[in-house]
Amino acid sequence: MPYQLVEDAFGDPRNAAALAAAAQFAYYPEDRGADAFRDELGLTAKLVSANNTQAYVAEDDANILVAFRGSEGPTSVDGLKDWFLTNAMNLLVQPTGPLATEFLGAGVGARWHMGFVSAIADIWDPLYADVSAKLAAKERPLWVTGHSLGGALALMASWLLFRKTVMPHQIVTFGGPMVGNKIVAEAFDREFAGKLFRYVNAPDPVPLLPMMSVTSNEFAHAEKLMILGDSAQAADLIAYLRTSAGDAASAVVSGQVAEKLWEVVKGRIAAHLLTDYRKLIG
Repeated sequence: MPYQLVEDAFGDPRNAAALAAAAQFAYYPEDRGADAFRDELGLTAKLVSANNTQAYVAEDDANILVAFRGSEGPTSVDGLKDWFLTNAMNLLVQPTGPLATEFLGAGVGARWHMGFVSAIADIWDPLYADVSAKLAAKERPLWVTGHSLGGALALMASWLLFRKTVMPHQIVTFGGPMVGNKIVAEAFDREFAGKLFRYVNAPDPVPLLPMMSVTSNEFAHAEKLMILGDSAQAADLIAYLRTSAGDAASAVVSGQVAEKLWEVVKGRIAAHLLTDYRKLIG
């Protein structure tokens, strides 16, 4: 069993390596995924799936782990382009529907990414039923993880679990996009202080998304950043995007502005691959 989870180690590379492996296994079909969780992590896992949202719920006697599957799209040029060219301003909403009260509990003025709200709502009932049943059988640390879209869903699910008085032990994401506005980010920092770790490969463009413009953005990240690689590359990417946009730097990322910036971003797509993250973590 190459990987292990260390309960009392926070922000520890051993846990990052184990959870990055789990995030990788979340992309596998059910038979292969269950084998990988068993052989590499010593966990019994099953796939929970609803519409286009999937997560593995895995356990042993000492831990429960939820690993969300990311979108296949952002690991390809065409998929990432769709993310980049989406008008982010139209996605930042006050949620409605059966989970609205839970999301609005983040605070007055909280706004969340509409697509991520819809995706987590699809899977929430069976996922919560499975996790709560496992915790009822035996209280154990609950770990939540995911890569790319899976990282976003890990945050969304962790918030809903918290609202159900189920506190995740640690939340670790890899290359995740932003899920809400500053009010939402502050709620994550407040409620998950010391428990949330956001890993970013420095040249990866996906953590900059959704993007309203290259000079301002109402979307925001939780504070705890675990940078991989040369941190200067992240600043260089933002600076280069601003330079490339020229006079349109403050404009909404759409149309010709988006196409121009896309030419810059697509050269960095390899940095978003989870295999690259795992190599850097070690």
